[in-house]
Amino acid sequence: MIYELRTYWAAPDKAEALHNRFRTMTIGIFKRLTMEVVGFWRPMQVTPESGDLVYVMRFADEAAQTAAWETFRADPEWIDGRAKSELDGKLTIKVTSVNIISTDYSPVP
Repeated sequence: MIYELRTYWAAPDKAEALHNRFRTMTIGIFKRLTMEVVGFWRPMQVTPESGDLVYVMRFADEAAQTAAWETFRADPEWIDGRAKSELDGKLTIKVTSVNIISTDYSPVP
């Protein structure tokens, strides 16, 4: 099992629009494509280092992760919804992704 830690930095004045896109569209697409979300978080105090949205996803292995993201990026609902949500400009200025694995002493999430 691998986990993916993703952090998004919103474009100026676009943080709420970014959260709304996840709330109203992206989560539904993840569910339909059986992409498992462990959780979403936002920093209590936003700093340049913190980003505006952090979430963790779980995959069986890297091959499953790669296949899931390829399917997601090609999904017509995502392509259309992303375009509509960005009519007034991109919602993000930076996205990072780090694959992480549990330590031998970690409780199972």
